[in-house]
Amino acid sequence: MLGVLLFLCCVNIILPIFSVVSATVVRAESWEGEEEIGDVWASGILVKREERTSLFSSEYGEISAVRMGHEDIGATYLVHFFTLEPNSLFLPVFLHDHMVFYVQTGGGKLSWAEENDLKDIDLKPGDAFRLQAGTVFFIQSNLETEPERHKLRIHAIFADSNDEPLESKTGPYSSIRDMVLGFDKKVLQAAFKVSEELMEELLNGAKLPAIVHGVPKTKKKTLEMEVQFISGLVRSRGNNIIQINKKKREKTKLFNFLEEKKDFENDNGWSTTVTGKKFSVLKDSNIGLFMVNLTRGSMMGPHWNPMANEIGIVWQGRGIVRIVCSSTAIETGCESVRFKVEEGDVFAVPRLHPMAQMAFENDTFVFAGFSTSAKRNHPQFFAGRASVLKTLDNEVVSMSFNVPKATMDQLLALQKGAVILGCTSCAEEELRVMEEEMEKAREEARQREEEEARKREEEKARREEEERKRQEEEVRKREEEEAKREEEERKRHEEEAERQREEEERKKKEEEAERKREGEEEEERRQSKEEARRKEDEEAKREEQERKRREEEAEERRRREEEAQRKEEEEAEREEAERKRQEEPREREEEERRKGEEEEARATEEEEAKREEEEATEEEERRRKEEEAEGREEEAGWEEEPEERREMERARKEAEKREEEKARQEEEARARKHPKSEEEWAEPKRKYDGRRWWKQKVAEEEVKGNKLLSFSWNGK
Repeated sequence: MLGVLLFLCCVNIILPIFSVVSATVVRAESWEGEEEIGDVWASGILVKREERTSLFSSEYGEISAVRMGHEDIGATYLVHFFTLEPNSLFLPVFLHDHMVFYVQTGGGKLSWAEENDLKDIDLKPGDAFRLQAGTVFFIQSNLETEPERHKLRIHAIFADSNDEPLESKTGPYSSIRDMVLGFDKKVLQAAFKVSEELMEELLNGAKLPAIVHGVPKTKKKTLEMEVQFISGLVRSRGNNIIQINKKKREKTKLFNFLEEKKDFENDNGWSTTVTGKKFSVLKDSNIGLFMVNLTRGSMMGPHWNPMANEIGIVWQGRGIVRIVCSSTAIETGCESVRFKVEEGDVFAVPRLHPMAQMAFENDTFVFAGFSTSAKRNHPQFFAGRASVLKTLDNEVVSMSFNVPKATMDQLLALQKGAVILGCTSCAEEELRVMEEEMEKAREEARQREEEEARKREEEKARREEEERKRQEEEVRKREEEEAKREEEERKRHEEEAERQREEEERKKKEEEAERKREGEEEEERRQSKEEARRKEDEEAKREEQERKRREEEAEERRRREEEAQRKEEEEAEREEAERKRQEEPREREEEERRKGEEEEARATEEEEAKREEEEATEEEERRRKEEEAEGREEEAGWEEEPEERREMERARKEAEKREEEKARQEEEARARKHPKSEEEWAEPKRKYDGRRWWKQKVAEEEVKGNKLLSFSWNGK
């Protein structure tokens, strides 16, 4: 335990983080042997002691819980039962919700952190207290070696920040160790500023259960450990360590059921309640406490709570609890109940439900618990001096009960007691009625079971009869289906034979259609061949006509060019003659030389033209002979395949292309024989204003096929 406390004293760096995330922190992994508190479910308005959910149990103590709930209560309430063996320690936890508790038996000490200080109180039977949400606390039982009655037993209820019933499934508190070690090792090492070896030792330490055995210590040693512990847990201001004044220490006041003055007490018993008026820590709380001690054969008079639900826990003895529903509540499904309770049982009474608690003649009945309102709740009693009926008008009350006013006056005047009344054999009578009701319920249940068994037998017989009929029907249906299948099979065979016959006829028709289609295709191919041949002949004729037309146009163009050239030459000769008369003898000689060259070139050109004309005449003759040969072949009835004719036509066209290419090359060769450079034309341009002369030379060069260099003439 010493090692655990020394480790926890270091969490002063981490705890500010808890204050930020405490609202969302999920319950850390449970202690060894502990069940999740989320598994504690609502159990109605009565939970027997053996029905409590065990959260933790060991040789040093145990923790159990119930979650009380009912549709008339409107919520569920979580109650924990702590039992610590003598000299045991409930290790520090961090409260998620407010906790109101009281001590039933035994003694010990409660320590908790509050406002940068460590506070502790000694606990004894009857003490009650409240811890705020966010508080860190631990509990240690006294060192006792006497009988079991000295175990420290604490009953606690938990509520949220508004003191409303707790609905969270994360549990009302978490282990401090689990919360600290939930961080990564590197984060913890940086936060505590310790070596890696020390942090490894802390992280690898064995996990302890919720309740461990306490180690005897001197008072001084215990106080020193508490200082170390609280210095790490609370938020210290700056780096100051919390100091505890060992000489003067404020004592926290507790309320004790057994020592404080009772609210009501008479020969039949006593009762007391704890509210904010009596106990300051409950001033801002909606949770209160109460305790009732009934002597033998007494009763807490019929009453109801206008503002609070009650959750009672039986401390001692046994008794009967009677809860009544109003007529309007009965219409909505509410049922009046009575049940027997014994030591350790937990029961709940919804607000606005009349109730009465009764003790048997041979035993006392002591119970305590929690109310869901610590203020503004004033129980209303029906009978006795404090009867609420006495505050009403008697005539109105008598009319309500439909009895004479004198009868009502006598009824309200007879009972002189108040609150706790004598009720000899009331509990026994209630028990007898309850047993009769239970016996009646059992008899009704037995009758229902017999009726259900009879109905089940009838249902079984009916199902067997239906099964027999169903089987017969299935046999009949199978026979009908078999006959139907045979008929269908016969029809299928007939249909198959018919389909085969139709298929054969269809194939015959398709073969005839195929033969007919092939004949038509053959005729179409023949016609297409004739059409192609006709088109080829027409194309050849068109090409021949086009060739002749081009030759005629070329001849006409050549004739016009020669005529133009002749006219230009005559003009040039006339101009030349005029120029010769005007120029110097040297120029006449130059002109004569040039004229001789031109005449020689003209003679050469005329020879070339004559030769080309002869070649064209020969080509025309050759083509004519080929056409005559083709005509003779056609007249003789000679036929060739289309492919062969196309091949011959391609060969003919290629021959024509070769002839044209040859003529083009010869023309280019002639042009290359007599080239004219820019230098040859420069002198005539400079000496003569020869615009007409220049046009004549251009025409001559175009006729000859020469390519003049491109330059502009501006007449200068």
